[in-house]
Amino acid sequence: MDEWTNGELSVGQKTNPIGFRTGITLDWKSRWYAPKAAYGEFLIEDCKLRRYVDERLNRKPPYAAVSKIEIERTRSDVRVVLHTARPGLVIGPRGAEVDKLREELEELIDRKITVNIVEIKNPDLDAQLVAEAIAEQLKKRGSFRRIMKMRCEATMQAGAKGIRILCSGRLGGAEMARTETQRRGSIPLQTLQANVSYGYAMARTTYGAIGIKVWIYVGKFGEEITPEEGQPQPHRGRRVRL
Repeated sequence: MDEWTNGELSVGQKTNPIGFRTGITLDWKSRWYAPKAAYGEFLIEDCKLRRYVDERLNRKPPYAAVSKIEIERTRSDVRVVLHTARPGLVIGPRGAEVDKLREELEELIDRKITVNIVEIKNPDLDAQLVAEAIAEQLKKRGSFRRIMKMRCEATMQAGAKGIRILCSGRLGGAEMARTETQRRGSIPLQTLQANVSYGYAMARTTYGAIGIKVWIYVGKFGEEITPEEGQPQPHRGRRVRL
């Protein structure tokens, strides 16, 4: 099916932004080596860990806003790194919650596990957290256009150079499913040196599932966004080729 994407006619030539950059400008989310006999077992364990952490911390209270889960392995130990916007909820008073989580994960795969917490300084620049936030508001029957517009403005004020939000499904409870897009700034999806954060979430509403995709362009790799830089320049539709 033909779809209008980025102002041009696209004929099924899209790719996942994370897989497109993995190994080039983005690191792998699972970092380990295994003999051929153990590879399948380790892969299933990784899936179990990711699913359990997501269900435990993101889908029910305390809603710790875990954006990314990284897994590293040595000969006998497994190291799980959680990137979260609310580290206090994951750690708990005197580390009680993180110790409890570590014990549950060790029981799940029967290996020694170390859990590390990494704080996300600015959640508005993390595409996965923005997508999850939109999904939560859609579940509460908020106006999808208003929600998308507010998220775009908040992300641009946080220092992003561009954001694109795409929602698909029975928006507003309409009889026919459709796709709505909102965009601010520039999103250079084909430039591998561009640091584009991508996130996907699903809002399961009473009238059907709504998919949310978010792309956030925060600058080229190696360029840090600082508050002193001020607001990003507004995007102008015309491009000048040098």
